[in-house]
Amino acid sequence: MQFTNGTVQEFNLLGFEVGQLQRLLLLTFFSLLYMLTMAENITIIILVVLDNHLARLPMYILLSNFSWLEICYVNTTIPRMLLDLALSNKIISFNSSFLQFYIFCSFGSTECFFLSSMALDRYLAICPPLRYPQIMSPNFCYVLITASWVLGFLAYIVQVTLISKLSFCGPNVIDHFMCDHGPILALACPPIPKALIICQIFMDVVVILGNIVFVVLSYSSVIVTLMKNSSKGNRVKYFSTISFHLLVVTLFYGPLAGMYVNPGVADPNVTKIVTLCYTAITPFLNPMIYCLRNDQVKEALLRLWRRKAVFLKSKMDSVKKRKGAGNI
Repeated sequence: MQFTNGTVQEFNLLGFEVGQLQRLLLLTFFSLLYMLTMAENITIIILVVLDNHLARLPMYILLSNFSWLEICYVNTTIPRMLLDLALSNKIISFNSSFLQFYIFCSFGSTECFFLSSMALDRYLAICPPLRYPQIMSPNFCYVLITASWVLGFLAYIVQVTLISKLSFCGPNVIDHFMCDHGPILALACPPIPKALIICQIFMDVVVILGNIVFVVLSYSSVIVTLMKNSSKGNRVKYFSTISFHLLVVTLFYGPLAGMYVNPGVADPNVTKIVTLCYTAITPFLNPMIYCLRNDQVKEALLRLWRRKAVFLKSKMDSVKKRKGAGNI
């Protein structure tokens, strides 16, 4: 353990305390999950970029950027976790630990703002549908996307900076597979400054509870509007779409709210499982949930497949013509 000015300069990520066989199984499972998550989200981005129809729709502009966010979010924690499962050396430097802590919090808060932006999109599409094309233009989508990224990366910068200024006089073992605020604060030398506690509570309430309230109000308005104004056929169609959006919101905010708004979970093993839910499981499920039973995505895939088939056919025809010309 290295000390500088009475503060540790490296941490030991304890990770999963399991046997060699269980470690191998976890490594295999999460490696497969990681590759599938990356493939799903990259597929959505490519599909939206290459399909002219989807690229003009606000919902899919947001969805493609949301997929990029999920890729960044997963790569903040999972590669390091896989490395620790594969190797016995779990040492992480002080600066690296706080860099991971800040980036992880920033991507998490950015996702909160993204989910609110997508809820706003559904509200505008259903509640004032005649004004939707004017309000939810592509330019306005990019404003929402930019605001989500900027607010997400500004939200926790003060809190992370304050925590990094604390003294960590030992022990240096983080009972987690990543650097999160709870396990890091548990290693800080007491007392914890009141300003830090107030800042943490304030930002958790504003970022997490604030976005939860916004999402709940948006979808509640959508549901009330559908019950009042839509026909039975349209109601079933819209409810099917909204239900998938609500499932994504629940999968993300459920464990997140339990961890950050009510940090009373003392068992480190429970903490690790809950953290895995929103850092590994949810990013894997989100693309399937959003695209499940989505006719526009299926049609875009068919269009892309046809374009690929036409391109391959034209290439084969050109090769045959060159061969024929060579024989002559």
